Amino acid sequence: MTDRTDVARRLLPPMAALHAFAAAARHGHFSRAGAEVGLTQSAVSRQVALLEDWLGVRLFERTGRRVALTADGAAYRDAIEPALQRIRQATAQMIDRTERGAITIATLPSFGMRWLAPRLPGLTARQADLVVNFAARSDRFDIAASGYDAAIHFGLPDWPGATHDLLFRERALPVAAPALRDRIAGGDPAALLGLPLLHLTTRPHAWQRWFAATGVDAPPLTPEPSFEHFLMLAQAAAAGSGAALVPTFLIEPELASGALVRLSDRPVSGREAYYLVYPPERLANRRFRSFRDWLLAEAEGERREGD
Repeated sequence: MTDRTDVARRLLPPMAALHAFAAAARHGHFSRAGAEVGLTQSAVSRQVALLEDWLGVRLFERTGRRVALTADGAAYRDAIEPALQRIRQATAQMIDRTERGAITIATLPSFGMRWLAPRLPGLTARQADLVVNFAARSDRFDIAASGYDAAIHFGLPDWPGATHDLLFRERALPVAAPALRDRIAGGDPAALLGLPLLHLTTRPHAWQRWFAATGVDAPPLTPEPSFEHFLMLAQAAAAGSGAALVPTFLIEPELASGALVRLSDRPVSGREAYYLVYPPERLANRRFRSFRDWLLAEAEGERREGD
Protein backbone atom coordinates (compact mmCIF):
# COMPACT_ATOMS: atom_id res chain seq x y z
CA MET A 1 0.00 0.00 0.00
CA THR A 2 2.82 2.40 0.92
CA ASP A 3 4.71 1.68 -2.33
CA ARG A 4 1.56 2.32 -4.39
CA THR A 5 0.93 5.59 -2.55
CA ASP A 6 4.52 6.70 -3.15
CA VAL A 7 4.25 5.91 -6.85
CA ALA A 8 0.97 7.82 -7.14
CA ARG A 9 2.55 10.82 -5.42
CA ARG A 10 5.62 10.60 -7.67
CA LEU A 11 3.41 10.72 -10.79
CA LEU A 12 1.63 13.93 -9.74
CA PRO A 13 4.03 16.91 -9.85
CA PRO A 14 3.25 20.04 -7.81
CA MET A 15 0.41 22.07 -9.32
CA ALA A 16 2.42 25.28 -9.07
CA ALA A 17 5.13 23.76 -11.27
CA LEU A 18 2.59 22.53 -13.83
CA HIS A 19 0.87 25.92 -13.87
CA ALA A 20 4.17 27.79 -14.38
CA PHE A 21 5.24 25.38 -17.13
CA ALA A 22 1.94 25.68 -19.01
CA ALA A 23 2.09 29.50 -18.89
CA ALA A 24 5.72 29.55 -20.04
CA ALA A 25 4.86 27.16 -22.87
CA ARG A 26 2.09 29.49 -24.06
CA HIS A 27 4.15 32.66 -23.89
CA GLY A 28 7.64 31.39 -24.73
CA HIS A 29 8.86 33.78 -22.04
CA PHE A 30 9.31 33.38 -18.29
CA SER A 31 8.56 37.04 -17.48
CA ARG A 32 5.25 37.01 -19.35
CA ALA A 33 4.40 33.67 -17.80
CA GLY A 34 5.11 35.18 -14.38
CA ALA A 35 2.73 38.06 -15.06
CA GLU A 36 -0.01 35.53 -15.82
CA VAL A 37 0.48 33.32 -12.78
CA GLY A 38 1.48 36.00 -10.30
CA LEU A 39 5.15 35.02 -9.92
CA THR A 40 8.46 36.69 -10.68
CA GLN A 41 10.53 35.57 -13.65
CA SER A 42 13.01 33.83 -11.33
CA ALA A 43 10.18 32.05 -9.50
CA VAL A 44 8.79 30.73 -12.81
CA SER A 45 12.28 29.60 -13.76
CA ARG A 46 12.62 27.74 -10.46
CA GLN A 47 9.23 26.04 -10.88
CA VAL A 48 10.14 24.90 -14.40
CA ALA A 49 13.51 23.62 -13.17
CA LEU A 50 11.70 21.73 -10.40
CA LEU A 51 9.42 20.10 -12.97
CA GLU A 52 12.37 19.20 -15.20
CA ASP A 53 14.10 17.55 -12.25
CA TRP A 54 10.83 15.77 -11.36
CA LEU A 55 10.45 14.39 -14.90
CA GLY A 56 14.13 13.86 -15.63
CA VAL A 57 13.89 15.60 -19.02
CA ARG A 58 14.63 19.05 -20.40
CA LEU A 59 11.44 20.95 -21.27
CA PHE A 60 12.84 24.23 -22.63
CA GLU A 61 15.77 25.46 -24.65
CA ARG A 62 16.81 28.82 -23.23
CA THR A 63 18.01 31.56 -25.59
CA GLY A 64 18.57 34.82 -23.75
CA ARG A 65 15.25 35.89 -22.24
CA ARG A 66 13.23 33.72 -24.55
CA VAL A 67 12.57 30.03 -24.16
CA ALA A 68 11.42 27.43 -26.63
CA LEU A 69 9.89 24.05 -25.96
CA THR A 70 11.97 20.97 -26.61
CA ALA A 71 10.33 18.02 -28.33
CA ASP A 72 9.75 16.46 -24.90
CA GLY A 73 8.39 19.75 -23.62
CA ALA A 74 5.94 20.10 -26.50
CA ALA A 75 4.75 16.51 -26.05
CA TYR A 76 4.27 17.03 -22.31
CA ARG A 77 2.42 20.32 -22.89
CA ASP A 78 0.05 18.66 -25.36
CA ALA A 79 -0.63 15.86 -22.87
CA ILE A 80 -1.29 17.94 -19.77
CA GLU A 81 -3.06 21.00 -21.22
CA PRO A 82 -6.44 19.20 -21.70
CA ALA A 83 -6.26 17.96 -18.10
CA LEU A 84 -5.49 21.45 -16.80
CA GLN A 85 -8.38 22.83 -18.84
CA ARG A 86 -10.73 20.24 -17.34
CA ILE A 87 -9.59 21.26 -13.86
CA ARG A 88 -10.28 24.92 -14.70
CA GLN A 89 -13.72 24.08 -16.05
CA ALA A 90 -14.63 21.92 -13.05
CA THR A 91 -13.46 24.64 -10.68
CA ALA A 92 -15.42 27.31 -12.54
CA GLN A 93 -18.55 25.16 -12.43
CA MET A 94 -18.16 24.55 -8.70
CA ILE A 95 -17.63 28.24 -7.98
CA ASP A 96 -20.62 29.11 -10.16
CA ARG A 97 -22.81 26.57 -8.37
CA THR A 98 -21.72 27.92 -4.99
CA GLU A 99 -22.35 31.51 -6.01
CA ARG A 100 -25.66 30.82 -7.77
CA GLY A 101 -27.17 28.15 -5.55
CA ALA A 102 -29.57 28.61 -2.69
CA ILE A 103 -28.39 28.90 0.89
CA THR A 104 -30.15 27.08 3.71
CA ILE A 105 -30.72 28.44 7.20
CA ALA A 106 -31.92 26.44 10.22
CA THR A 107 -34.13 28.64 12.37
CA LEU A 108 -36.07 28.40 15.60
CA PRO A 109 -39.70 27.87 14.52
CA SER A 110 -41.33 30.86 16.24
CA PHE A 111 -38.45 33.16 15.29
CA GLY A 112 -38.69 32.06 11.68
CA MET A 113 -42.45 32.51 11.45
CA ARG A 114 -42.84 35.80 13.29
CA TRP A 115 -39.54 37.66 12.83
CA LEU A 116 -37.82 36.32 9.73
CA ALA A 117 -40.73 35.57 7.39
CA PRO A 118 -42.33 39.05 7.49
CA ARG A 119 -38.97 40.62 6.58
CA LEU A 120 -38.17 38.41 3.60
CA PRO A 121 -39.79 40.74 1.02
CA GLY A 122 -37.16 43.31 1.97
CA LEU A 123 -34.42 40.78 1.27
CA THR A 124 -35.96 39.90 -2.09
CA ALA A 125 -36.19 43.59 -3.01
CA ARG A 126 -32.53 44.04 -2.09
CA GLN A 127 -31.25 41.00 -4.01
CA ALA A 128 -33.84 39.37 -6.24
CA ASP A 129 -31.60 36.46 -7.31
CA LEU A 130 -30.79 35.38 -3.75
CA VAL A 131 -32.66 32.20 -2.82
CA VAL A 132 -32.79 31.36 0.89
CA ASN A 133 -34.36 28.15 2.16
CA PHE A 134 -35.40 27.87 5.81
CA ALA A 135 -35.77 24.76 7.94
CA ALA A 136 -37.27 24.70 11.43
CA ARG A 137 -34.88 23.25 14.03
CA SER A 138 -34.70 23.78 17.77
CA ASP A 139 -31.88 21.36 18.56
CA ARG A 140 -28.16 21.97 18.44
CA PHE A 141 -26.23 20.03 15.80
CA ASP A 142 -22.88 19.80 14.03
CA ILE A 143 -23.36 22.76 11.73
CA ALA A 144 -20.20 22.16 9.70
CA ALA A 145 -21.36 18.67 8.72
CA SER A 146 -25.08 19.37 8.51
CA GLY A 147 -25.45 20.90 5.05
CA TYR A 148 -26.91 24.09 6.55
CA ASP A 149 -25.10 27.34 5.88
CA ALA A 150 -26.09 28.83 9.25
CA ALA A 151 -28.55 28.57 12.12
CA ILE A 152 -30.48 30.91 14.38
CA HIS A 153 -29.43 30.17 17.95
CA PHE A 154 -30.88 31.43 21.23
CA GLY A 155 -28.65 31.21 24.26
CA LEU A 156 -25.03 32.01 25.01
CA PRO A 157 -22.35 32.26 22.29
CA ASP A 158 -21.30 28.67 22.92
CA TRP A 159 -22.15 26.75 19.73
CA PRO A 160 -19.10 24.53 19.07
CA GLY A 161 -17.04 25.31 15.97
CA ALA A 162 -19.18 28.28 14.93
CA THR A 163 -18.85 32.03 14.52
CA HIS A 164 -21.53 33.94 16.49
CA ASP A 165 -23.04 37.19 15.21
CA LEU A 166 -25.21 38.86 17.85
CA LEU A 167 -28.70 39.68 16.59
CA PHE A 168 -30.53 40.97 19.67
CA ARG A 169 -31.50 40.08 23.20
CA GLU A 170 -34.90 38.83 24.20
CA ARG A 171 -37.23 41.14 26.16
CA ALA A 172 -40.26 39.22 27.41
CA LEU A 173 -43.41 40.78 28.87
CA PRO A 174 -46.28 39.09 30.70
CA VAL A 175 -49.39 38.86 28.53
CA ALA A 176 -52.79 37.24 28.77
CA ALA A 177 -56.29 37.29 27.34
CA PRO A 178 -58.22 40.49 28.24
CA ALA A 179 -60.52 38.57 30.59
CA LEU A 180 -57.57 37.56 32.77
CA ARG A 181 -56.26 41.11 32.96
CA ASP A 182 -59.52 42.12 34.58
CA ARG A 183 -58.78 39.70 37.45
CA ILE A 184 -55.68 41.60 38.64
CA ALA A 185 -55.77 45.06 40.16
CA GLY A 186 -53.74 48.06 39.10
CA GLY A 187 -50.99 46.19 37.31
CA ASP A 188 -49.36 45.09 40.58
CA PRO A 189 -46.75 42.43 39.64
CA ALA A 190 -47.54 40.43 42.76
CA ALA A 191 -51.15 40.09 41.57
CA LEU A 192 -49.95 37.82 38.75
CA LEU A 193 -49.26 35.15 41.35
CA GLY A 194 -52.99 34.62 41.41
CA LEU A 195 -53.10 33.63 37.72
CA PRO A 196 -52.14 30.35 36.05
CA LEU A 197 -48.58 30.92 34.81
CA LEU A 198 -47.83 29.18 31.54
CA HIS A 199 -44.24 28.17 30.80
CA LEU A 200 -42.05 27.65 27.78
CA THR A 201 -40.25 24.32 28.07
CA THR A 202 -36.86 25.87 27.34
CA ARG A 203 -37.40 28.77 29.82
CA PRO A 204 -38.47 26.93 33.01
CA HIS A 205 -37.29 29.71 35.33
CA ALA A 206 -38.54 32.70 33.32
CA TRP A 207 -41.38 33.57 35.70
CA GLN A 208 -39.16 33.27 38.76
CA ARG A 209 -36.71 35.66 37.13
CA TRP A 210 -39.47 38.09 36.17
CA PHE A 211 -40.87 38.27 39.70
CA ALA A 212 -37.34 38.78 41.09
CA ALA A 213 -36.69 41.59 38.57
CA THR A 214 -39.91 43.35 39.62
CA GLY A 215 -39.13 43.09 43.33
CA VAL A 216 -41.68 40.39 44.14
CA ASP A 217 -40.54 37.73 46.58
CA ALA A 218 -42.37 34.90 44.86
CA PRO A 219 -42.60 31.49 46.49
CA PRO A 220 -41.46 28.45 44.50
CA LEU A 221 -43.89 28.30 41.62
CA THR A 222 -46.08 25.29 41.02
CA PRO A 223 -45.40 23.94 37.52
CA GLU A 224 -48.16 24.95 35.13
CA PRO A 225 -48.71 23.68 31.58
CA SER A 226 -45.58 24.12 29.46
CA PHE A 227 -45.20 24.46 25.70
CA GLU A 228 -42.35 23.73 23.33
CA HIS A 229 -42.72 26.81 21.10
CA PHE A 230 -43.58 30.42 21.81
CA LEU A 231 -46.47 30.49 19.34
CA MET A 232 -48.10 27.53 21.08
CA LEU A 233 -47.61 29.35 24.37
CA ALA A 234 -49.12 32.55 22.97
CA GLN A 235 -52.13 30.75 21.55
CA ALA A 236 -52.81 29.08 24.89
CA ALA A 237 -52.60 32.46 26.62
CA ALA A 238 -54.94 34.04 24.06
CA ALA A 239 -57.42 31.24 24.70
CA GLY A 240 -57.52 32.19 28.39
CA SER A 241 -55.43 29.34 29.80
CA GLY A 242 -53.17 31.66 31.78
CA ALA A 243 -50.53 34.36 31.65
CA ALA A 244 -47.39 33.91 29.55
CA LEU A 245 -44.01 35.59 29.30
CA VAL A 246 -43.46 36.18 25.58
CA PRO A 247 -41.11 38.48 23.62
CA THR A 248 -43.34 41.15 22.11
CA PHE A 249 -41.73 40.83 18.65
CA LEU A 250 -43.28 37.37 18.41
CA ILE A 251 -46.86 38.43 19.25
CA GLU A 252 -47.32 41.75 17.47
CA PRO A 253 -50.45 40.52 15.58
CA GLU A 254 -52.11 39.32 18.80
CA LEU A 255 -51.29 42.56 20.60
CA ALA A 256 -52.58 44.64 17.68
CA SER A 257 -55.85 42.69 17.51
CA GLY A 258 -56.40 42.69 21.27
CA ALA A 259 -56.31 38.90 21.52
CA LEU A 260 -53.47 39.38 24.00
CA VAL A 261 -52.89 42.34 26.33
CA ARG A 262 -49.89 43.34 28.42
CA LEU A 263 -50.16 42.69 32.13
CA SER A 264 -47.09 44.82 32.87
CA ASP A 265 -44.59 47.00 31.01
CA ARG A 266 -41.67 45.57 32.94
CA PRO A 267 -39.71 43.23 30.67
CA VAL A 268 -37.37 40.47 31.71
CA SER A 269 -34.13 39.89 29.86
CA GLY A 270 -31.20 37.60 30.61
CA ARG A 271 -27.71 36.93 29.37
CA GLU A 272 -29.04 34.85 26.48
CA ALA A 273 -29.55 36.37 23.05
CA TYR A 274 -30.36 35.45 19.48
CA TYR A 275 -27.32 34.75 17.31
CA LEU A 276 -26.61 33.86 13.71
CA VAL A 277 -24.14 30.97 13.95
CA TYR A 278 -22.16 29.52 11.05
CA PRO A 279 -18.84 27.85 10.20
CA PRO A 280 -16.23 30.59 9.58
CA GLU A 281 -15.56 29.39 6.05
CA ARG A 282 -19.14 30.24 4.98
CA LEU A 283 -18.05 33.87 4.69
CA ALA A 284 -16.23 32.89 1.49
CA ASN A 285 -19.66 32.48 -0.14
CA ARG A 286 -20.80 35.81 -1.62
CA ARG A 287 -24.45 34.88 -1.37
CA PHE A 288 -24.19 33.95 2.28
CA ARG A 289 -22.41 37.23 3.00
CA SER A 290 -25.29 39.11 1.37
CA PHE A 291 -27.82 37.30 3.56
CA ARG A 292 -25.71 37.88 6.68
CA ASP A 293 -25.31 41.60 5.97
CA TRP A 294 -29.07 41.97 5.47
CA LEU A 295 -29.89 40.01 8.64
CA LEU A 296 -27.48 42.01 10.80
CA ALA A 297 -28.94 45.28 9.50
CA GLU A 298 -32.47 44.09 10.35
CA ALA A 299 -31.33 42.97 13.81
CA GLU A 300 -29.72 46.35 14.46
CA GLY A 301 -33.13 47.95 13.93
CA GLU A 302 -34.65 45.50 16.41
CA ARG A 303 -31.98 46.38 18.99
CA ARG A 304 -32.63 50.10 18.59
CA GLU A 305 -36.37 49.56 19.13
CA GLY A 306 -35.62 47.64 22.33
CA ASP A 307 -33.40 50.39 23.79
